[in-house]
Amino acid sequence: MIRRAELRRTMTSIVCGTMVFSLTGLAATTTRAESVTVTIENLAPHNGNFLTPFWVGLHDGGFDTYDMGAAASPALESLAEDGNTAPLMAAFTASGVGSAQSTILGPNGPIAPGELASFTFDLDGSVASSRFLSYASMVIPSNDAFIANGDPMQHRIFADNGDFIGVDFFITGADVLDAGTEVNTELPAHTAFFGQQAPNTGLDEGGVVQLHQGFLAAGSGGILDDPQFANADFTAAGYPIAQIRVTPEPSTVMFLASACAISLVRRKRGRAQ
Repeated sequence: MIRRAELRRTMTSIVCGTMVFSLTGLAATTTRAESVTVTIENLAPHNGNFLTPFWVGLHDGGFDTYDMGAAASPALESLAEDGNTAPLMAAFTASGVGSAQSTILGPNGPIAPGELASFTFDLDGSVASSRFLSYASMVIPSNDAFIANGDPMQHRIFADNGDFIGVDFFITGADVLDAGTEVNTELPAHTAFFGQQAPNTGLDEGGVVQLHQGFLAAGSGGILDDPQFANADFTAAGYPIAQIRVTPEPSTVMFLASACAISLVRRKRGRAQ
């Protein structure tokens, strides 16, 4: 009769031996497979700005969300005025330059001050269409304030040889943009997340993308006069908006390999005693 301890040792040898064989084969076929997590943290203070669900896309460096001083695209207009990422996602798909994209929601949809939101992608770092990260989100409440990277090659997460690089960066109030598509009246009926009942109900502006000049001064009856947004003046020096991190996730295979290594070390120690 085989004792339980002996059976356990035998099964460990079989499983770990299989793992060694499998890992050898895996290294030859899927060395660039990565589970990569994008995490967004809203750093605004209490009673500060919310962020709409984040659009993120991985691409080859050829997807441009906006150009400073130029009119916003219809897709960007929808995001900046109403937080609608669907047109931007459609444009990304049609471009053919990206490998993956997602709209990342907060715990209750919008990402409130202090909240985190994340999404994990399975990417192949050796493929050019996975090398760069782009993002976009509406700053709310507002008429058409948003954050996004204008340079499509600003945030590289994989090297040309497929090695993971990752990114970790901060967005401040000085980075908030105005889409130039809607007049900044801050009237509740025209302002998303401030009383607007339907999309695209603000006054058309016909302007261009530029740095946002901030909300109406307190006492003007605008956003800053609402106690819920008393600390939403993102023009204040050093005002924090968000932190974005792209990090690798430990793979199941490596976890099992580590478990086997620990088990084998314990067996050797047991024999030495």
